[in-house]
Amino acid sequence: MTLVYKASRGLARFCFFTFGRWEVVGQEGIPPRGRLIVVANHQSNADPPVLVASVNRPLNLVAKRGLFRNSVVSWLMRQWHAYPTDRDGRDVDLLRWLLRKLDEEEAVALFPEGTRNPRGIGPVNNGVAYLALKSNAPILPVGITGTENVQSFKRLPFPFTHFKVNIGQPFSLPPMEGKVRGPLLDSLTDMIMDRVAALLPEEYRGKYLAERTIPGTISPESVDT
Repeated sequence: MTLVYKASRGLARFCFFTFGRWEVVGQEGIPPRGRLIVVANHQSNADPPVLVASVNRPLNLVAKRGLFRNSVVSWLMRQWHAYPTDRDGRDVDLLRWLLRKLDEEEAVALFPEGTRNPRGIGPVNNGVAYLALKSNAPILPVGITGTENVQSFKRLPFPFTHFKVNIGQPFSLPPMEGKVRGPLLDSLTDMIMDRVAALLPEEYRGKYLAERTIPGTISPESVDT
């Protein structure tokens, strides 16, 4: 954890607690060590700092490449453990970086929607399922509500609103043999997002948890932490 990351997380916690109604539920379910993929819904630009403040271990993040154009901002983003990528989800270098971080027994945080959806979970990229299968890393689902009221970075220090981070139990995808192709990856991704949706009020869920169960996942008790 860099000094900038540690200081920024401390400042964020102070601001969210002092100038907002910040609520975190389920921190006891976070594995204290080992590889981990944190998966959350995405409503606003406030989600990454809110997630960092709420998860009590360092996170490696993914950020859009445009934020790295300025040299000072680029340095800050890297100090915040962020890696640049495009939104098309086809960045091989990003995949290698994520796998390396997981191989090093670190935690990575992903917003599979790739873009902000303040009216409920939108379309998602199936790369999160591929990463989980490739790395054999447990997944920690997180549901975030209220950050849709903090659309501007300028509001972050003084949010003056209630936002909640609901942290679920870690789980693993069932082991797969052979090459896993698109339709199966899509199904596994739906399985992951169902877990995220289960942590959200109905109006935030989008299409998820609609007449669907979550078969085949490995129970939290079997996850090696």
